[in-house]
Amino acid sequence: MRAELPPLYLTNGMRALEAAALKREPQAKLMERAGLAAAELARELAARPKRGVLVLAGPGNNGGDAFEVAAHLKRWHYRVDVLFTGDAGKLPHDAAQALGKWRAADGRLLQSIPPAARYDLLVDGLFGIGLARPLAGVTADVVRAASALPGTKLALDIASGINADTGAVMGVAFRATHTITFIAGKPGLYTLDGPDYCGEVHLADLGLDAASLAPPEGRLVTGAIVEAPLLARPRNFHKGLAGSLAIVGGAAGMVGAALLAGRAAIRLGAGKVFLGLLTDHPPYVDYAQPELMLRKPDQLLADVPLTAVAAGPGLGTDSAAQRVLAQALRLDLPLVLDADALNLIAAYGVLQSAVQSRKAPTLLTPHPAECARLLEATTADVQSDRIGAARRLAARFKSWVALKGNGTVVASPEGRWWVNASGNPGMASAGMGDVLTGIAGALAAQGMDAEDALIAAVYLHGAAADALVARGAGPVGLTAGELIDEARRLANGHRVRD
Repeated sequence: MRAELPPLYLTNGMRALEAAALKREPQAKLMERAGLAAAELARELAARPKRGVLVLAGPGNNGGDAFEVAAHLKRWHYRVDVLFTGDAGKLPHDAAQALGKWRAADGRLLQSIPPAARYDLLVDGLFGIGLARPLAGVTADVVRAASALPGTKLALDIASGINADTGAVMGVAFRATHTITFIAGKPGLYTLDGPDYCGEVHLADLGLDAASLAPPEGRLVTGAIVEAPLLARPRNFHKGLAGSLAIVGGAAGMVGAALLAGRAAIRLGAGKVFLGLLTDHPPYVDYAQPELMLRKPDQLLADVPLTAVAAGPGLGTDSAAQRVLAQALRLDLPLVLDADALNLIAAYGVLQSAVQSRKAPTLLTPHPAECARLLEATTADVQSDRIGAARRLAARFKSWVALKGNGTVVASPEGRWWVNASGNPGMASAGMGDVLTGIAGALAAQGMDAEDALIAAVYLHGAAADALVARGAGPVGLTAGELIDEARRLANGHRVRD
């Protein structure tokens, strides 16, 4: 199902990739290409400059890229100021050569940002992916002052102060509106705080095929996965071929969570969707979605032929919820676990063992706090290394994991990982996780393998929210139920409406 997705590399992987590239051509050539690509983008971003460009150049090769950009812009008759925070005598060889080009173009170096400065464009070339400690002192002051200036802001490779592996802010970070990243993508651009500080990301591969130089460590989940319908059907098709999904949850006061999951599942193509509701007074029918079949959970899991199960939306944590979850874990069927199902597993060793011993695929969709409980860690620990946390959880429970949040991370039991590029802050509202559970369950029920089902569900979930925001329905006030029809459109290969 899955199209070839853009590769992502952690810092050590990027170093190996750069080393492989240097065997083909020298660093200076790559720096020249990076500088030219960034200068061309800068020229687009400052198409009609009136107040010039401020370039921030740091003490390493990122500063060399910045000097290349400045020299190109000056040759193109832009007014360019360069603020250099390093020591010219300690620059790496190729960065020193780039500084020489700037000086040969009659460029000067500033020691500070001029008072009352106004620029059309600011270029951040202070620090790239090699930053190993929080920004502090004079450099931190420069970053704060530059971020506060008006105008478009372009970061080179990654916004200074953002951890390229985790997306975390290291003390303080430059807040860019655009980032041009070189050779291949870095996960910190797309998860945690990275998207807020890096803005719109542009890739300049510098004429290199990253995947041919070094195997990708991860992948970026993009719209390439829905360029064609996810689940093409022959004309000779009936609902029995589309699978049967059971969703168990909906304890007293939380029936809506199960209903949202069920509505998402039926509209994402599951042939039959059953809701096993734990409330003492279950409704006889969902009048908004009468196609859903409502049952008592014990009877549903014991007697109804199924192709997949989802447990957790509104499940609760009482003894009845524990019993139903244990029953679901024993089934030899693909199983999606979310919300209270995850909290119960974190609390009871017998349930943890049941997950770990399952032979059928298991899909976990925790938010950071749920992930922390399952790993016996803190939420801060999880957020400090989202990729690492997702991979640890997947290995511990021999499951596929979607660690939700800004740049949801998907991980496989074998250690493969993906970062999702879709989604927006409008999704910070109740019921969003229930809809994701329903989508993932529907795809698994129709026979999609666990890995593809979880990756596709995560992308569709976020892309549906993006489509709604693009039409003005949010982000403030976006509701979970609104996502379902948009996700259906995308899964069927339809373009998003303007």
